[in-house]
Amino acid sequence: MSYIANINIKNLSQDVLEKAKAIRSEIDKLEKQLADILSGNEVSTVTKSRRGRPPRVLATNGASPSAPVKRKKRNLSPEARARIVAAVKARWEREKSNKT
Repeated sequence: MSYIANINIKNLSQDVLEKAKAIRSEIDKLEKQLADILSGNEVSTVTKSRRGRPPRVLATNGASPSAPVKRKKRNLSPEARARIVAAVKARWEREKSNKT
């Protein structure tokens, strides 16, 4: 399929030609992926980096992806919990006194 049948390539700048080449290669890649999907030979379409947290397989840094990452449970000491409770109560008292 020719999309640029009536365009004189000699009149185009180098930047435009490079952009057109990049777009053409992307179209070719997508057409191949479409042909693979329609023929039943579906190929992984994840070729670009994705946003957000990496999948578990990538997060293990080469370790076995089937082995779950075990993390040590973090517990608060009774003293630390008491300090937090006292700070929260003090905050709520300040809030109550500011409202009235």
